[in-house]
Amino acid sequence: MERLSGLDSTFLYLETPTQLLHVCGLIVLDVSTVPGGYDFGTFKTELAARVAGIPSFRRKLHDSVLNLDHPVWVDDPGFDIDRHVHRIAVPGPGGREEIAELCGHLAGQQMDRTIPLWEMWVIEGSADGTVAIMSKMHHANVDGVTGASMMAQLCGLTPDAPRPEVDPDQRSAGDADTLDLAVSGLLGFVSRPLQLAKALPSGIALLPKWITRARRGEAMPAPFTAPRTSLNGSLTGHRNIAYAQLDLAKVKLVKDAFDVKVNDVVLAMVGGALRRYLSDRDELPETSLVAMVPVSVHETSDRPGTNQISGMFTQLGTQIGDPVTRLTEANAHNTMVKSHNASLGASLLQDWSQFAAPAAFGPAMRVYSSLKLAERHPVVHNLVCSNVPGPPVTLYFLGARIAAMFPLGPIFHGAGLNATVMSLDGKLNVGLVSCPELAPELWDLADAFAPALEEMVKAARAKTRKRKATPART
Repeated sequence: MERLSGLDSTFLYLETPTQLLHVCGLIVLDVSTVPGGYDFGTFKTELAARVAGIPSFRRKLHDSVLNLDHPVWVDDPGFDIDRHVHRIAVPGPGGREEIAELCGHLAGQQMDRTIPLWEMWVIEGSADGTVAIMSKMHHANVDGVTGASMMAQLCGLTPDAPRPEVDPDQRSAGDADTLDLAVSGLLGFVSRPLQLAKALPSGIALLPKWITRARRGEAMPAPFTAPRTSLNGSLTGHRNIAYAQLDLAKVKLVKDAFDVKVNDVVLAMVGGALRRYLSDRDELPETSLVAMVPVSVHETSDRPGTNQISGMFTQLGTQIGDPVTRLTEANAHNTMVKSHNASLGASLLQDWSQFAAPAAFGPAMRVYSSLKLAERHPVVHNLVCSNVPGPPVTLYFLGARIAAMFPLGPIFHGAGLNATVMSLDGKLNVGLVSCPELAPELWDLADAFAPALEEMVKAARAKTRKRKATPART
């Protein structure tokens, strides 16, 4: 058995019927490349053969009332592919709105914790002949990097890529022994005071360090300083999604013209799209919206667990009308924010989440959501915004060419929007998730991304032409 880390477990403890903490993805497949042609039965059989070689797809939660520590992962001895892979048809006419409405409904359903925490819904009947896959993975089992890695193991560079080999040593016997679970849980529980003593000094020093940096103008936005918008309220159990696909070459054109990072361009583009969306509704705040940006620490963290992430707060420049100014400000601000986040330590979130207790977190979150407190306190942050770099090559999912892969992350009470982008095969795929009671016209925001990018592209091309027309100094 493998015990969940505190951060992994927190995604279980904080989940309620309205705050659903699974990670979704919409994969659009060109099935014309499938060797022998597409057939759902063959598709499911091939998927079952491949997940047999990937332990993360077969592990399930195990817990006991005698366990004082976080739950554990065990291999599911009764694993049944039919409980994870489902076939469904999109209503006519099968366009993007119908597909998104169906996927929003699926995203709003809680996952069954008695089986491995993933689902795939095969969506047929689209107007353009493609087949879509709506995937769901619980955040306790994946973060951005591990989720992408699990999906990558189902993909190949050719339609006939071989299956991964099954390692019998990676399979366990199933549910852990209750006594072993209780004993190891007790040992973990009694060691917490020592862990707390080690973590406490860094936590106590955090606030004065933050204040010192803030006085120098070198601190990320503090929590609870974000302006309130219609996106910032309590969630219901409903979800809506929207998406857009952009040309990655245009993003790189802007990056090179202004000597910034791809992530700077992405955040400036998100800021531009949100500015247009909020302006059209006469609710654009005078101060910048604040995004919480997950940061992978897989390369630097030595802590256990699947989720190897920290988070930083950054401004999106929504109060800035000029796209070039917004981009240059994003570059300068993000450089400062990254420095501040690095000074906090890569393992800060992981270390403190070890003390998460289901007896406290779960009831507190249910009370929070039932009383709609998200509308009564200052906004922690406005949205979650993430940039997931993907491979620059064409990928095939069980033989079908991936035409698009839209990442769809979770949303939280008080921050009812998740905007995640993923680069793949020369495209930038933008996935948006919200709650229809907070953002009933989410497609308006999705459709604002292309103009937000184009205004930066226009400025980048003008700068490039001016640079070429200016004679070089000798």
